[in-house]
Amino acid sequence: MSRRPSCAHPSHPHPGACSPALPRSLPARRTSSPTARPVPPSNALPASPPSPASASCRASSPPRYAADPTTDPPLDRSQKREFEVNLADLLTRTAAVHGDRTAFELGENSLTYAELDAYAGRVAALLAARGVAPGDRVGVMLPNLLEFPALYYGVLRAGAVVVPMNPLLKCREISHCLRDSGAVLLFAHDSAMAEAERAAEGTKADVVPFRAGIFAELLAAHPHPVPAQEGEDDDTAVILYTSGTTGVPKGAELTRANLARNADICGRSLFRLGPEDVVLGCLPLFHAFGQVCAMMTAVTVGARLTLLPRFDPALALQTVQDRHVTIFAGVPTMYAALSATHAQQPDTYDTSTLRLSVSGGASLPVEVLHAFEEAFDCPVLEGFGMSETSPVASFNHPDRPRKAGSVGTPIEGVEMCLVDVRNGVGEMCVRGHNVMKGYWGRPEATAEAIQDGWLRTGDLARVDEDGYYFIVDRKKDLIIRGGYNVYPREVEEVLYEHPAVAEAAVIGVPHPALGEEVAAAVALRPGAEATPDELRDFVRDRVAPYKYPRQIMLVESLPKGATGKILKREIAFGLS
Repeated sequence: MSRRPSCAHPSHPHPGACSPALPRSLPARRTSSPTARPVPPSNALPASPPSPASASCRASSPPRYAADPTTDPPLDRSQKREFEVNLADLLTRTAAVHGDRTAFELGENSLTYAELDAYAGRVAALLAARGVAPGDRVGVMLPNLLEFPALYYGVLRAGAVVVPMNPLLKCREISHCLRDSGAVLLFAHDSAMAEAERAAEGTKADVVPFRAGIFAELLAAHPHPVPAQEGEDDDTAVILYTSGTTGVPKGAELTRANLARNADICGRSLFRLGPEDVVLGCLPLFHAFGQVCAMMTAVTVGARLTLLPRFDPALALQTVQDRHVTIFAGVPTMYAALSATHAQQPDTYDTSTLRLSVSGGASLPVEVLHAFEEAFDCPVLEGFGMSETSPVASFNHPDRPRKAGSVGTPIEGVEMCLVDVRNGVGEMCVRGHNVMKGYWGRPEATAEAIQDGWLRTGDLARVDEDGYYFIVDRKKDLIIRGGYNVYPREVEEVLYEHPAVAEAAVIGVPHPALGEEVAAAVALRPGAEATPDELRDFVRDRVAPYKYPRQIMLVESLPKGATGKILKREIAFGLS
């Protein structure tokens, strides 16, 4: 989905690109997406879906897939609304039905649903023994390992809050997440231990080193699984850190209901998963896209998730063949790499079991989409989402015509509209059960982002007469590098820490494989000296690998407007 599942860090197949119809693993569910129309140019968001009379670029007749919003109203947080699945109990319920089925596999190792449920229960017992109470925050900083879901669901079972972290983060980034969330515990992979231990100094978080042997010993000391803690649908389950335009990472609070319902809709209605499906898990599980659209959807229906520790196109295709993968979810760079590998070795891999692919993380170029569908005879569906929407908000539904370039229509129980519309383009806003509770400990930022229940996404879009949304541009300065979000202000602040730097501007420049590359224009202080390589190394040592600028241009001064604001558009033109 665009930015954000294409959900991280996930398109729009051309009609008729794939001859086979999407198989239905489960009976079709009616998707009731409220009428999606733009609203007039205004800062005010509607208390209810805009009427045709108020729409600034409405169709002459109602959108084809409009539904009565009263049939599935958005979640009103002032009134408790019971959802049919308790997120903390979800794994246990699935294990009761599909206990002998393989849940997760990595290489030659695997866990059944019964084994995974038992491990999660023992993790909950371990947390209780360490004094972790319901509502406490627990950091999980692991790559794609079988233990990730055990820790994830174990934390939920203990009634605590999962704070997933990228194991590539550096000390300053980890420290911010720990301090901001108030985490009391951090499970850190061995590869990240040095950074994690430094980051935890001065915080209240204890660091638990994750090595297979040590983790097994810890669980062995707690052989008796504990049941899930009671909780409410609106309790915070996960805090996902996502940067805003300030560059300061904010924790998006996702509730039990947010995640359970998004996973249920994605798994059953959009992907039509069943217990016989095999999902390729090459997306990082610490990211919203991989976490919900791969891990949680599989657990919801009892499907199997085949994990890859890192993405490699040849390994991915070999895994599709060997494991009979039916569902692939990835970002556009993965689709391009898979198509290129197929072109080089067209008869090497049997991928005939693949029936559906889901793209996200950034907009999927139509050319890449067409090449993938032609190579693998498999439809690609794209939607829109972000961490703040749990993550999926819209999707190219499998039972509706697909439109190239579109992120589809709202998912069940979600409304979308445009505000501040000019020439048919406005800021896209989302309201529904998927919208986050807010930003952890940041009421002002929450009030700015969510107005009258509508989440302002910061993305500019247009909507056609059938209610399909098309992302036009990003209102924010976000750079999407290979599906990973990079926020310029965060990198700029690191550059400003260098004693030779007077001014810095970080931008995204086009890249044929990654979509965008991080670049920077830097003006040095008078008399100071620094080379682009020196500045690049300075930033690389302080941020995650995907964030540092590969291109650095030294300039005498940065272009500015009348108010003194740096004109990044002119810099981008110079670097591109």
